[in-house]
Amino acid sequence: MRVLHSGDLKENSGGPALSTYLTLRGLWSCGIGAEILMPALLPGGKLIADDVTVHYTMPVTFARFGYMPGIKGLLNSLNGFELYHVQGLWQYLGHSVATHARKAGVPYVMTLRGMLYPQALAHSATVKKISLMLYQSRDLKGAACIQATCVEEMKHYRNLGFKNPVAVIPNAIDITSVVDRPIPHKDKLRIGYLGRVHPRKRIERLIYAFADMRERLADAELVIIGGGDINYEQFLRREVIRLGLKNVIFTGFLSGKAKDDAIMALSLLVVPSDFENFGMIVSEALVRGVPVITSKGTPWQILEEYDCGWWIDNNQESINNTILEAISTTTERRLQMGANGKRLVSECFSVEALGVKMAELYRWIAGEGPQPEFVYLD
Repeated sequence: MRVLHSGDLKENSGGPALSTYLTLRGLWSCGIGAEILMPALLPGGKLIADDVTVHYTMPVTFARFGYMPGIKGLLNSLNGFELYHVQGLWQYLGHSVATHARKAGVPYVMTLRGMLYPQALAHSATVKKISLMLYQSRDLKGAACIQATCVEEMKHYRNLGFKNPVAVIPNAIDITSVVDRPIPHKDKLRIGYLGRVHPRKRIERLIYAFADMRERLADAELVIIGGGDINYEQFLRREVIRLGLKNVIFTGFLSGKAKDDAIMALSLLVVPSDFENFGMIVSEALVRGVPVITSKGTPWQILEEYDCGWWIDNNQESINNTILEAISTTTERRLQMGANGKRLVSECFSVEALGVKMAELYRWIAGEGPQPEFVYLD
């Protein structure tokens, strides 16, 4: 089976690019010929990996909507695909692929990527409401199946009135190079944030925690790993100066070995976002043996089941109290929690395991297999 994904594999596109790439890898391991259609790279742009068959569109001309000329002709020239898979919503590329698939009579899947959570819809609410009316609802209703990364995301989708099948398949995690490595000795207590620097991530809560508990955390470091919104990062830096904190480090965007080293050096990862549809940053820490504190706005209650982190109410008091609890645990307990996190990722989120699920979904859509147990019809 040949499948064409539409999305983005640029190196600096963060979690969505990584999860898309790992989806492709999982499909390859199951004999699915998965390729990707994505916008042309800008000068200096780099792909997250070089082993993917990529079809490039013309450069984007209207950045907000992602308009690209000639997309219809390009899609007509790409023959032989038995299924299309649209990664994400709102953009012209995904809409074009969905429209092409319907006209060609070829089924397609759409991955929501957290874009229909109430909090996400509240951002640029008027534009999204208009987009839903003009084209996005039609694209969603026409999909053979929707992929949600957790049951909560499926419920938000259903609450908007959509009735088509939903497959609950979490994002895959690349465990091959890290899961078997020993958890290193930490020379300093480092509490980290990892991911896109954006206001909805609420990173300031970690800065305020360090200010509120400056005596208890005097010998610790807060490491903010990532880049993104320059204005928000400047706000965070000003808050650090205003509060007189000397132990906050901004690494900027990291990739490859530099990112791996930065995560491995953490004693604890904290995810202060009000919501995440999955949160690749959680799994990236767990697979490296780093316990995680994350809010109940993320679908990670399994942290407590596996005893590898804390799933908490997302307010300043809860974050402060849980950080204190975490740093008060013994080194031996933190090491055990780290080992538990590795086990969780290996058992539930490996590229190969989730590739099998996606392949099962595709074959069911194509009429070549039974309905998977993770597909919900209502």
